[in-house]
Amino acid sequence: MPASQGLFEFAEMPDWERAASEDVPTAQVVFNLPLERPYTYLIPEEFRELLQPGMRVRAPLGRGNRDVTGYCVAIGQSETTARRLKPIREVMDTEPLLNSVMLDLTKWISERYLSSWGQVLDSVVPAGVRRKSGTRMIRAWQLAADSERLMEVLRLTKKQQAVVDVLRKQQPLDGARLCELADCGPGPVKTLQKKGIVEALQVRSELTGEELSQGEQTSDLQLNSQQQQTLNQILEAVRSGSHRTMLLHGVTGSGKTEVYIRAIREVVSYGQQAIVLVPEISLTPQTIRRFRSRFRSVAVLHSHMSDAERHWQWQQIARGEVEVIVGARSAVFAPTPALGLIVIDEEHEPTFKQENMPRYHAREVARYRCRQEEVPLLLGSATPTLESWIRAARREDQLLSMPDRVAKLPLPPVVVVDTRNDPRIARGASIGRALFTSIGTALKEKGQVILFLNLRGYSPTVWCRSCGEGVKCPNCDITLTWHRDRQEAVCHSCDYAIPAPEKCPTCESAAVRYFGTGTQKLEDEVCGLYKDARVLRMDSDSMKKPGSHDTALDSFRRGEVDILLGTQMIAKGLDFPNVTLVGVIDADSMLNQPDMRASERTFQLIAQVAGRTGRSSRGGRVLVQTTSPEAASVKFAAKHDFQGFASYELAQRKDAGAPPFSCVTRLIFRGPNETQVCQTAREVASQLRERADTSDKDARVLGAAPAPITRLRNLFRYHLMVSAPTVERVRDLWQYVENRLTLPDGVEMAVDVDPVNSR
Repeated sequence: MPASQGLFEFAEMPDWERAASEDVPTAQVVFNLPLERPYTYLIPEEFRELLQPGMRVRAPLGRGNRDVTGYCVAIGQSETTARRLKPIREVMDTEPLLNSVMLDLTKWISERYLSSWGQVLDSVVPAGVRRKSGTRMIRAWQLAADSERLMEVLRLTKKQQAVVDVLRKQQPLDGARLCELADCGPGPVKTLQKKGIVEALQVRSELTGEELSQGEQTSDLQLNSQQQQTLNQILEAVRSGSHRTMLLHGVTGSGKTEVYIRAIREVVSYGQQAIVLVPEISLTPQTIRRFRSRFRSVAVLHSHMSDAERHWQWQQIARGEVEVIVGARSAVFAPTPALGLIVIDEEHEPTFKQENMPRYHAREVARYRCRQEEVPLLLGSATPTLESWIRAARREDQLLSMPDRVAKLPLPPVVVVDTRNDPRIARGASIGRALFTSIGTALKEKGQVILFLNLRGYSPTVWCRSCGEGVKCPNCDITLTWHRDRQEAVCHSCDYAIPAPEKCPTCESAAVRYFGTGTQKLEDEVCGLYKDARVLRMDSDSMKKPGSHDTALDSFRRGEVDILLGTQMIAKGLDFPNVTLVGVIDADSMLNQPDMRASERTFQLIAQVAGRTGRSSRGGRVLVQTTSPEAASVKFAAKHDFQGFASYELAQRKDAGAPPFSCVTRLIFRGPNETQVCQTAREVASQLRERADTSDKDARVLGAAPAPITRLRNLFRYHLMVSAPTVERVRDLWQYVENRLTLPDGVEMAVDVDPVNSR
């Protein structure tokens, strides 16, 4: 940010005397701060043999010369003249945390997503790796510098000599290992220390972790003709030794995962590594199982791991000891020394977009990384994003199609149920008449049922009948959600919670009511209607314990659960052949969102959750409850018609000049003073419009306006949108204004390129 630009000057103020013509080694250093470019520092003589790009350093920054941790991104020579450089104070790593490829990738991310290079680097390297979690300093032993001379004049016992012989072959060694190899106790070591022959030092212990290879090995599945044809096209790209992005559009149940596995096997046979990205933590356990049953070594990277586990996996990957890396969004940065392929499963999922700085999209990062390393990128989905679909339609990416399910099983019929006149819904039930009957039939036939509702809690709205006001969070402009299991009304944004309100905080009336249905209320209703059924709820409230996702899905897979209900974590990627009915409780909760992608997401979620049934000869059916049966996303999803929906929605987007026909960047301003935040947002919008009027007539600036959630965590929020035909033109427009921008104290700003939510 411009408010920080002056720091660059302070990093290079005089405090070091040198001859004017002397060439000195220098390092370019970036910091985890909103600063635009690297700082130049002198490399002191004691660090010149050690320091490499990709290592962390401590260096003085700012007027107070406070030591700050940064990343060395380049090393060169500089001829000092009138300017004299500050020296680096400390080198914090013994080997680089990032290689040249990753440094280039992170620099691209900083430019593409308008964040500082240092912020990106700090995000890419996991905290556990930076802190060396899972290791500790231990006491070790080595031969002293004067040991050989001393041994010439001092007599050693057999045990003491054995200790010396071990250390001559390998040192330093911790005490336990040294005594084990020398077949002695600690006495001889201590005696040698007293004689000055060995000395103690502190070293960092080696990491240990879970075995990379787990699970019984299984044989390949038989590929059908469309799987084999698709695999052949992927292998052609793999064998070409060049980059190609392929979009695999395969309907749910078409066998995409088996194709991924066969392609990765080819890559592994060349001694290379593959990265597989999955969107949901709930998908990770079953994905890991499938890959570990087919490959020798599989590492896992996801947010539920401890820092020590992540550090250990990171080291194994960096050593080339891992064939396949499976993980969520951040696994795209896995330090593979020989990358051969990246696969992104369910590429349409919004979870691949980072929601805090730096706000990168894993799909675009993977695209750039694969182009860098000249390897293929494979995107897979039954409901691709419109951005990916239009690239394939324009032949920028290669389209691979798998339109049929394995074994020619038909896609399940989808029935759209208009609940506006449903008598059960009118009486306050969540399960309408048609769905009630269908669940009963499925259970009688010993089938399993999945019910999808994308709202957590018991009742999403706490409302006063007297004054008509919702009971809101005092920190956020959000109505509290009633969680009956906790006996609390909870804010799902800041976790503020209060006991169940007996009176309205606005008018003090006792007429407080709870409206709407969340997954907890749905669970109660289902248990009451089907008393003999075994019911399991999966949402972020019930799946907090480590391993709970895997345990829950295992019990469902084994037939120990009859009805599985939950949020979007059950909507995709799960393969349960005994599921004969899927019910979407309320499609409108997804459709009526203040988001330009609401229609696209509604289609994707209905199509994905519908794909959980009909995966065996038993068949299956889907019921979608909605009050908007004429909505295009609902109608096309009911027909399993992705291409029809894509054509319709792209036409709407083109008329509106919306993505993927433009690049949009969202600027969010926040602070404790609403007037100040509003004024700042309007001033920035005015500057952007002035610049657009003179330099880019195709650019548009929308806003400033209050964000949909105007107050969040006690900060008022205003936003504006900048739209232009390409990301480069948005960047040029924004950077011109940013260089002249000074934010007032108390106002923060976030820049979100290609936003996927507008809350």
